[in-house]
Amino acid sequence: MTWYAVDGMDGSGKTTSSDFIKEQLTAEGRNVLEITHPNNETSYGRKASQYLCKEGKAAVLVSTMFYIMDVLHSLRFKRKHGKEYDDVIFVRYSLAAAYLPESLCRPAYKIIEFILPVPDVKIYVDIEPSIAMERIYERGEELESFESIEKLEKTRKRMRLITDSWITVDNSGPVEATQEQTRKILEKVGVKDA
Repeated sequence: MTWYAVDGMDGSGKTTSSDFIKEQLTAEGRNVLEITHPNNETSYGRKASQYLCKEGKAAVLVSTMFYIMDVLHSLRFKRKHGKEYDDVIFVRYSLAAAYLPESLCRPAYKIIEFILPVPDVKIYVDIEPSIAMERIYERGEELESFESIEKLEKTRKRMRLITDSWITVDNSGPVEATQEQTRKILEKVGVKDA
């Protein structure tokens, strides 16, 4: 089993990139499990999503706690059922540390990487904050507390501080360019005809 993590800031195209990976792996006849965080199929994920749309430090703290519980739930599920799949994809995982204040971001990420299992393939989907904000508006959903151009710029800066061990995909251009970058990653991992 190969475990993929596809992560990045809000509006970066994580889900689109993950869906493309799943499509390519499935085309190879592989059985793929894709879990997005927060996972709205769990009570933890629903609560994390709910508090992401509220303002204030307390809401951020509560959302963070539910997010952590949601990820831990997914890790337990992966440990128990992972052998049933050829590949597992987590959309959002440890780069959530970049939403913490800059002084806490790097130490929190190091603790997360030390405590939690590390995916086999870590893909960081990078994007210009202005393009991410356009995509967020296009979704037509309620804005989350981290979804403003200023906050996206800060989040991107912090993500770039902690992604040196990640494979970066630039998603600021056309979708075909992102897919080509992703195909090359899958070829290196060993997926034929990606």
